[in-house]
Amino acid sequence: MARHGGRGWYGRMVAAAVGVTAVAAATSVWTAQAGQPGGGSASAGGSTGSVRHAAPRTATVSADIAHASEAGAHAVNITIDDGPDPVWTPQVLQVLRENGVKATFCMIGPQAQAHPDLVRQVVAAGHRLCDHTVSHDTTMDKKSEAYQSQEILKAQQQITQASGGVRPMYYRAPGGAFTPYSRHLAASHGMRPLGWNVDSKDFERPGTSAIVATVQREVANGPTILFHDAGGDRSQTVAALRTLLPWLKQQGYSFGFPVR
Repeated sequence: MARHGGRGWYGRMVAAAVGVTAVAAATSVWTAQAGQPGGGSASAGGSTGSVRHAAPRTATVSADIAHASEAGAHAVNITIDDGPDPVWTPQVLQVLRENGVKATFCMIGPQAQAHPDLVRQVVAAGHRLCDHTVSHDTTMDKKSEAYQSQEILKAQQQITQASGGVRPMYYRAPGGAFTPYSRHLAASHGMRPLGWNVDSKDFERPGTSAIVATVQREVANGPTILFHDAGGDRSQTVAALRTLLPWLKQQGYSFGFPVR
């Protein structure tokens, strides 16, 4: 999500997240993403405890921040941040299903760990996973490399275990707080850094019509559109998606995933 002041509402979750035993990985690896780059083992760094400060390895995907769509020049990428949430994620999934649209879900590690059933629903529906860190600290670009590593790799571990073995394919820094180190670290672990072109501003809950108007006005800026399925009441987001997805189709847009 875009910057909304420091750690935001996830800052309150950090203490609870530290030291929590990770959810045991399921024995089956779902096939929605497992055959793609970034799929595979449920372990993101060995143990399920704290993640060591890691030096970036040889990149397996580009470390450049992705904005373009795999589906081509006249396509959009729907991206959903900050979940999963037991109230709003199922509703977002329903709207996507009704419209035949696939999206990329940028998940907070402890949220994924708390709701593995929702993570697996996302994967089973053919959507992609994205690492959105442990504590959603929008100032992490000002923090040490050790801190950045812990935030990124622990979340990757939590999401992978919650999914039953499907790894995140992207890394989105909270508030866009990327650093050269974090981009190369994510890429070396198979996660393409992911930006956005259009911020729907749904996080601020400005009203459904305002969210719709923002996307309709700014979609020409580029394909990757930012929405949220957690962090508060997301009824406006759900309603806006019900309007926007058919509208985007009417404008001739197709739907895809961000480039890797």
